[in-house]
Amino acid sequence: MPTFAAIDIGSNSCRLKIACIEDHGLKTLYEDREVNRLGESVFQTGVLSPEAMERTIKALRRFHKAVQAQVVDRVRVVATSAMRDARNAAAFVEWVKSETGWDVEVISGLEEGRLIHLGVVQQEPDARGRCLLIDLGGGSCEVTVSDKGRVRSMVSLPLGAVRLQGFLESDPPTTEDIGRLKQFIERELTLGETRLGRLKVAAVIATSGTAAALAEASVAVAAGELPERKSLNARSKGKVASKGKAGSKGLASQTFVRLKPNEASTEGVRRLADTLVTMSNEQREAVPGIGPKRSEIIVGGALVYASLLERLGLDGFRYSPLGLRDGMLAQMLAETDQRAPAHQALESERWAGVLEVCRRYAVDLKKAEPVRAHASQLFRAMQTVHGLPPEYELWLETAAMLQEVGKFMNHQGHYRHAQYIIANSEIFGFSPQQRATVSAIARYGGKSRPDAVDRVMRAVPASEQANIPKAVVLLRLAAALNRDRATATLKLGVVVYPKRVVLELGPSRAGAELEAWALKREAGYFREVLRRELFIEVM
Repeated sequence: MPTFAAIDIGSNSCRLKIACIEDHGLKTLYEDREVNRLGESVFQTGVLSPEAMERTIKALRRFHKAVQAQVVDRVRVVATSAMRDARNAAAFVEWVKSETGWDVEVISGLEEGRLIHLGVVQQEPDARGRCLLIDLGGGSCEVTVSDKGRVRSMVSLPLGAVRLQGFLESDPPTTEDIGRLKQFIERELTLGETRLGRLKVAAVIATSGTAAALAEASVAVAAGELPERKSLNARSKGKVASKGKAGSKGLASQTFVRLKPNEASTEGVRRLADTLVTMSNEQREAVPGIGPKRSEIIVGGALVYASLLERLGLDGFRYSPLGLRDGMLAQMLAETDQRAPAHQALESERWAGVLEVCRRYAVDLKKAEPVRAHASQLFRAMQTVHGLPPEYELWLETAAMLQEVGKFMNHQGHYRHAQYIIANSEIFGFSPQQRATVSAIARYGGKSRPDAVDRVMRAVPASEQANIPKAVVLLRLAAALNRDRATATLKLGVVVYPKRVVLELGPSRAGAELEAWALKREAGYFREVLRRELFIEVM
C-alpha cells in the first residue's frame, strides 16, 4: 500500500497532504498548512526575503517530521508563483534540499492549473461535465475551462491575493489605491478573457483560501450573521458607525439571496467586495469567514472574483477544498496504479498535450505515427534486453512523435532544435524533469551520442542518465524502420536470443533494402549500449 506526500509551497501558504492507495483510490492520512507569505517580498522587490524563507523552512521541517512519521514512499514538492518570480529562487531550492533532502520543482502557471484540474475532476462530480475552475492563490490566478474531464482552455494570470496587496498602501485603502488596483485587474482579465473565449458552463468551481473566505462570508451575510456593531465600533475606535452607517452599509442595507454552504453568488461577491474596500483591516477581521490572516489580503481577491464572474456572465461559484496537492497526489497514483481511474485521465491528458505540440509545429502525423508504433513494439519486444522502467515506453513514444518538431525552425540541426522545443514547451502531464528526459532522447536520434558532460544530459536527473542511451538506440531503430517514407509501413518481427537480437522485416511493395541498410548502420551502437549483436533478416 504505497503512501504519497504532496507539498505545495505557495505564495501565501504551504500545504502538506499525505495519502495512501486504497481500492485504486486515495485515502487521506494527514494534512497540515502554514501561512508563510513567501511571495510578500517577491512581488515588491523581486527576491525572497530572509524572513519569508525562514518561515517556510520552519514549516517544511515540521512537514518533514510528519512525512517520516507516516513512512511515506514518495514525496513530491512543488513551488508556484513566488518562486517563479524570485531572482534568488535557486538559493532557496538549495536551502530546502539541505534541510529536508527534497528536490523542489518550480512549476509554471499552466502546470499548476493542470494539476489543480486533475485533482478536482477526480473527486468532484460537477467537474465531469462542462465547467469552469478558478484557483486564486497568493501570486497567480488559474482559470480553466473543462469539458468531460479534459482541459479545453486555460489561462494563468498574475492576480494572486498577496501580489495584489502591493497596490494598497493605506488601511482602509484610498480611492487612488482602489483605482490602480481595479485598473490592473481589468487589464489582466481582458487578456485572459480573449484566450478563454465564449463560455457555456454548467458549473463554476473555485478552490483555495480566498474562495473559501468569500463563500463563507457570502453565506453569513445572506443569513444576517453580521458582527456585533458595538464590538466592531469599539475595536476600530470609532471608524465604524452604528448599523446602517459608513463601514457596514454594503452588508446591512442590501438584500441577499439565501445560499447553500460553500456557495457564493456573483451579486453577493460584488456587494461584499465593494464593502470590504471601505473597511479597515480590523473591520474585515470581524466579517464571518475571513479572520485575521485572510483579512490582510482579501480585498484584491474579492475584486478579482467579482470582476471575473461579471465579465464571464456567471451566476456565482461553489467552493471546493480540493487543490494543487490533490492533483499532485492524483498524478502519483496514476503513475503507480494502472487500474486507477486517474491513470486513464493522465494518459489521455499527456497524449493530447503531445498532439497539441505536433500541431503547433506542423509535424506530419502520418509520418510520425509509424515511428511511434515501431518504437513501442521494439520497447515491448526487447524488455529483457534494455531493462528500462515501464514509463520509458511513453517517453520513447513521445520522443518519436516530437523528434522532428525542430524542422519548424530549421532542417539543419533539427535534433538540437527539437530538444530545445520539447524541454521548454508546456506539454500537459509532463513535469519539467520528464520533458528533459524526453528531449534528451529526441536530441540524440541522429548521429551524435549522449555524453554525461553535455548540457542536455546535465539537465536530466542523475537517476535517468544510464537509461537515455538505451532509449536512444530504440528510437534510432524505429526511425531506421521508416527510412523510406514513400512505402507502406514494414511488418516487424523481433526475436531475442541470449547473445543476439534478430529483426525480421516483412517487405512492402517497394522492398525493404533501404530500411535494412539503415538498421545495419545502427548495429555497432546497439552492441555498444545493449551488449548484444543485431542481425537483420528480410523475409
